[in-house]
Amino acid sequence: MQKITPHLWFDKEADEASKFYTSLFEGSKLKDKTILSNTPSGTVEMITVELAGQEFMLLSAGPFFKFTPAVSFLVACNTVAEVETLWNKLIEKGQALMPLDTYPFSKKYGWVIDQYGLSWQVMHRGDFEIKQKITPTLMFVGEQCGKAEEAIGFYASVFKDSQIGDIFRYGEDAEPNKHGTVQHAAFTLENQDFAAMDSAYDHNFTFNEAISFIVNCDTQEEIDYYWDKLSAVPEAEQCGWLKDKYGFSWQITPIIMNEMMLSKDTKKLLQVTEAFLKMKKFNIAELKKAYER
Repeated sequence: MQKITPHLWFDKEADEASKFYTSLFEGSKLKDKTILSNTPSGTVEMITVELAGQEFMLLSAGPFFKFTPAVSFLVACNTVAEVETLWNKLIEKGQALMPLDTYPFSKKYGWVIDQYGLSWQVMHRGDFEIKQKITPTLMFVGEQCGKAEEAIGFYASVFKDSQIGDIFRYGEDAEPNKHGTVQHAAFTLENQDFAAMDSAYDHNFTFNEAISFIVNCDTQEEIDYYWDKLSAVPEAEQCGWLKDKYGFSWQITPIIMNEMMLSKDTKKLLQVTEAFLKMKKFNIAELKKAYER
């Protein structure tokens, strides 16, 4: 299991979207599906998929949050034909943020919002060796603009096997972006690739709970560690969720709870659901007690 898993919150389209996304990429599959009852959102659907070998979780839990381009997924392609194929599928019922074209940084590139509102950047990388097909990309806007470099340094200090890669900065003629801020930065956390950028344009969006990262933890000590390091907004703490000092949402989750969620025993599933809904930070001992009673 990968350490950090992107989590996508849908109104009611998670199942449909999971089928669409797994159709886009080779090496993709449905891993599991769970229905939870009696939650604050009513009945919710949790779906885990692999896209190009990378794990994502999709959730249908009501119309509370909407995707924004503050988080997008950069797809690396070796051929122009692959870029064009992906673009044509993603743009259907969607819209372009940056049209598919030739840019100084790529022979063929486009930024698109798909039919579900999720943002994708599709980029030709030529003969570049692609070790990770899809890279989550964080865009720091509004009050957070100019903090991308600080944020990736902070994240790299929290997670193991982390590294800050190339940082490309805005030049003097990039207004409204401030000279020296991050145009694009690559970094790794737990040997997984991520990217970040600043944007000083007048955007009407920022980070929200529609996209979060799950941190899969083996022990209570791990849960305590990540919670203490990342949580910066006490009022956002709920059911394992927290917000960091940049407003980005994380879920600090015990791996054993993921296993409990796959139970076919309806009573046990209901018991553990009732238990975790009362928690802010997850307590493994209490979850086990609720599951086994």
